Amino acid sequence: MGIWLNQSSIDGFILLGIFSHSQTDLVLFSAVMMVFMVALCGNVLLISLIYIDPRLHTPMYFFLSQLSLMDLMLVCNIVPKMAVNFLSGRKSISFVGCGIQIGFFVSLVGSEGLLLGLMAYDRYVAISHPLHYPVLMSQRVCLQIAGSSWAFGILDGMIQMVAAMSLPYCGSRTLDHFFCEVPTLLKLACADTSLFDTLLFACCVFMLLLPFSIIVASYARILGAVLHMRSVQARKKALATCSSHLTAVSLFYGAAMFIYLRPRRHRVPSHDKVVSIFYTVLTPMLNPLIYSLRNREVMGALRKGLGHCRIDSQH
Repeated sequence: MGIWLNQSSIDGFILLGIFSHSQTDLVLFSAVMMVFMVALCGNVLLISLIYIDPRLHTPMYFFLSQLSLMDLMLVCNIVPKMAVNFLSGRKSISFVGCGIQIGFFVSLVGSEGLLLGLMAYDRYVAISHPLHYPVLMSQRVCLQIAGSSWAFGILDGMIQMVAAMSLPYCGSRTLDHFFCEVPTLLKLACADTSLFDTLLFACCVFMLLLPFSIIVASYARILGAVLHMRSVQARKKALATCSSHLTAVSLFYGAAMFIYLRPRRHRVPSHDKVVSIFYTVLTPMLNPLIYSLRNREVMGALRKGLGHCRIDSQH
């Protein structure tokens, strides 16, 4: 077993990728790269606006800046390597590189899942208990919420990375994916992975179903509170904020649950690769668009920033 592990450490793995060099796939690859650039610019812009504009120094926008940071790191962990492999035709990834990619990917997806759940709780407190909101969501509480999301995500990532990289790999080194993903990697292991499969499933249940349960419970209470609001304007504002969050949540959790909570025998590599695009590239692009274009405060901060740039350029 040690010989096989050393061999894997030297040779690394081959990533088949998601695109061939046909005309159609070249167009699709170009589209993915455009989405990547929009995700990059959108998240950097949103983080900058939240940091610069004092009006956005509230718990909701603090959590949103953390979400954008996670999205930014997630796309940068996956897409550049995929693009280099596609353009160079090499398709290889080193053993260490694969481990690092797994560690970052699992940490960021886990952290984002937990943060989305805790953001739902923030909306519940803001709408159902507005008078107690400054106390219940103080700066200390916000830091604890964000910190716990990062901490649990990183812990999950470290556990899965160490466990996956400790297994012996023999025979084929070809991964039918565009990045190093644990379930795909386990298929190449020449050892019994049933214990790791159980651990992986337990981690996914905790990191996905627990925050999803918080979201469902929070929004059930929010809906009740919104329906009892007398002001039509307040009701519209509450629903607009919550619908943005629910759109982001549906995209992220829908794709993640499809990948990780299905029995192994029902997994089809081609389906997994397409769905993985949703939460590795598409969701990080859509999150800043969903939260900014449908949000008056963010659009106001953007207009203010553009106004300052125009004045500075005239001087």
